[in-house]
Amino acid sequence: MIRIKGKGVSGGVAIGRLHFYENRRQQVERRHVADAAAELARFEAAAQTAAQQLGALRDRAVGEVGESGAQIFEIHQMMLEDLDYRESIADIIQRQKVNAEYAVAATGENFSQMFSEMDDEYMRARAADVKDVSDRLLRVLAGQGDALIGGEEPVIVAAGDLTPSETVQLDKGKVLAFATAEGSSNSHTAILARTMQIPAVIGLGAGLDRRYDRVLCAVDGAAGELVVDPDEQTLAALRQKQREDEEAEALLQSLRGQENVTKDGRHIDVFANVGSVADVGLALQSDAGGVGLFRSEFLYLENSDYPTEGEQFAAYKAAGEILAGRRVIIRTLDIGADKQVGYFHLPKEENPALGYRAIRLCLDREEMFKTQLRAILCASAFGNLAIMVPMVISVEEVRRVKALLDGLKAELREQGVKFDEGIPLGIMIETPAAALIADELAQEVDFFSIGTNDLTQYTLAIDRQNAQLESLYDPHHKAILRLIRRVVESAHQAGIWVGVCGELGADLSLTETFLALGVDELSVSPGRVLAVRRQVRACDLSRREEILAAIGR
Repeated sequence: MIRIKGKGVSGGVAIGRLHFYENRRQQVERRHVADAAAELARFEAAAQTAAQQLGALRDRAVGEVGESGAQIFEIHQMMLEDLDYRESIADIIQRQKVNAEYAVAATGENFSQMFSEMDDEYMRARAADVKDVSDRLLRVLAGQGDALIGGEEPVIVAAGDLTPSETVQLDKGKVLAFATAEGSSNSHTAILARTMQIPAVIGLGAGLDRRYDRVLCAVDGAAGELVVDPDEQTLAALRQKQREDEEAEALLQSLRGQENVTKDGRHIDVFANVGSVADVGLALQSDAGGVGLFRSEFLYLENSDYPTEGEQFAAYKAAGEILAGRRVIIRTLDIGADKQVGYFHLPKEENPALGYRAIRLCLDREEMFKTQLRAILCASAFGNLAIMVPMVISVEEVRRVKALLDGLKAELREQGVKFDEGIPLGIMIETPAAALIADELAQEVDFFSIGTNDLTQYTLAIDRQNAQLESLYDPHHKAILRLIRRVVESAHQAGIWVGVCGELGADLSLTETFLALGVDELSVSPGRVLAVRRQVRACDLSRREEILAAIGR
């Protein structure tokens, strides 16, 4: 038995035989051709076929992982149509009089190297995409189809890493888990595993050896471990863990359709935080009351240029329609700090977390912001949508947003475009400034949602990205709880509701405290919805005064 440590990116235990995924990457030879024009025609025909394949893959991906997950294939189509890329291939064929395969492979390698050496993280990530596009062209030129998992038995899929094309084409019924040598928490493999709700471990490194192919293995996503050829005792323990997971899931599923009411009759909404349209389906599966935080920046992070009003409208409309009447709170663009987008050309900052981000950026780039607000307004005719503005520090910012909304509503009325006239407007309370003037802000908006991640960071003066300060990053700090108390009291005095959408919302040790403070809604990741609902039903607020006294003011 061998234990290989990696990083778990999707929980659960899977037991089965390891199957190394073969991507059939071509060994390309350089051959002289007599007829360069004919070879160029071969390439053009291959490019047309590859474009058709990518279109079909995009349609398949929309059905399996949603619009946002499918956008990667639109990026690949754009790369395939890129004039510089195509001209490089054509130039090599014509000038060197060589075969199309060599021209494609050489161009793919050159462009991949060029992207990987760029400073911008988004552009560096395109290196893998240009390789994927070039490999697809090579398979078409060789007359090969895409590689799939063969055999009838479901397996644990092992690979160095998987490209978007490969992950979407896998027969999901034959995948028990993923185990990869490379990858990141936001790799396509990790995202797909979480969407499929199957275990996955990445970053196994050289320990993931091909000699383990077809060997019985176990993936423990929670522990971040691959166990090769487990002994009987380990196998029994892992199977017991599987059973416990299944029993816990069954217990949670029994809560479906039940109200989120404490033992003493207090009701609270439990919503889901989502990062894409695909995740909205997961919110529905988890029986969330709605979406308390729809991170709209995924539309910007996954695009190579500013998303159009039409693209944004389609995403927001789909989210509203999927939840069929349940509330979807769309957070306006929160780019900056740790979320950088190359085409925004943001300046380098010494303290980006304290800098040019979120509503500051949006109010500065008004036309971009108006495009997003108009898309949300138009989509509001098709679902129960609300708008939430992040990183607010002043009443003036809120009034500027309201003025923009009023102007856009007037334009839409004049054009005869339907929208929800009463669409709620809320703000995130994630700065100490906003918490301290919550009484004034509450007069301007319809609801508050407390972003505890940033509120903790700013209140404690601790960069949450700094590993050296991790031991000091204490979201249970009394200062945080006192600010939350102040925000809730200010909201209720003004007659508006208040939620918590940061990571603390899923902290079961604080559920009773939030209820005692009077929080009206908790919004957590889809996978935590049922656990929070169970905790709510176990709470008894007979200790409310004791809890409030311990927090203080």
